[in-house]
Amino acid sequence: MAAVRALPALAAALLLAAAGQASKYSREANEGLAAADGKRREAGEFRVVRLNQIWEKAQRQLHLSAVKLAELHSDLKIQEKDELSWKKLKAEGLDEDGEKEAKLRRNLNVIMTKYGMNGKKDSQLVDTNYIKDGTESDTLDDPRLEKLWSKAKTSGKFSDEELDKLWREFTHHKEKIREYNILLETVSRTEDIHKNVINPSEENLVKEEILHNKHRELKEKLRSINQGFERLRKVSHQGYDTTSGMIQQEFEEPRVIDLWDMAKSANFTEKELESFREELKHFEAKIEKHHHYQKQLEISHQKLKHVEETGDKDHLNRNKEKYAMLQEKTKELGYKVKKHLQDLSSRISQGLQHNEL
Repeated sequence: MAAVRALPALAAALLLAAAGQASKYSREANEGLAAADGKRREAGEFRVVRLNQIWEKAQRQLHLSAVKLAELHSDLKIQEKDELSWKKLKAEGLDEDGEKEAKLRRNLNVIMTKYGMNGKKDSQLVDTNYIKDGTESDTLDDPRLEKLWSKAKTSGKFSDEELDKLWREFTHHKEKIREYNILLETVSRTEDIHKNVINPSEENLVKEEILHNKHRELKEKLRSINQGFERLRKVSHQGYDTTSGMIQQEFEEPRVIDLWDMAKSANFTEKELESFREELKHFEAKIEKHHHYQKQLEISHQKLKHVEETGDKDHLNRNKEKYAMLQEKTKELGYKVKKHLQDLSSRISQGLQHNEL
């Protein structure tokens, strides 16, 4: 009987020992992650010095929201990938005309402008969420867009969720206009230099081909802008309700809608187009997952700020761990979305070039 009575005590002792061991492993794992994160920060977040400087400046001076900081990180990761790829090409002598280098500079300029780091006072950061502290504080920098947006949000045709979705469409359109203007400015400067060349040479013929490619890119961007504005005009007037006469869209995410419209104009076979459609569905699901983590990160950030004021150390540590996990996951998904977008855009661009041949 004594042996039987001792069993519960023995079991309890074993459970306590196991819990202590698990706690030890959990603590060691967290300490290991923290040490690894510390080493990464010490070595630099990025392998390109200039990108590290931009990242550090953004963290110190820009006071970006948690979501925007994660988005900037993803943009810089894509820029880092492209710059490291270009360095390999350059070492192999495969960018003699400097076009890829010029595109890298242009892309970095887009990033700097997007986050208000280009030194211009009128440069303004666009938040992807309309619903923020109950107000909408961002401008669209275009009277036509401002008028449409004002009409849409006072029409009573949109729920809060639909307004959030529509705001993403408007800000996406604003970004397209901004990228178009940056490319237009680049082309104008290149043309001015080209006109001042007196003696034509083989090198100048190469530059002429580059100009032709840039003009084609401008044409594609302008077409996309016009199509996008027409869509915004229809949605703003009619709402998302398909019964009101609005043409039902195959996709909902603005970037995916653009890609699908361009794909239908590219030189794809019916089978290739169907395959591309399926890939876009997966891409849209990936974007939706990213949006979900962005929202969770913002909620976690607000909660962390609240807990910091209470002074509960254990509660604070738990919230910090959750916030760090969401931050890393949001960065990772943001990078994957942007890389996938890059790959899809490149394939469409190749299809559109075939149309011109």
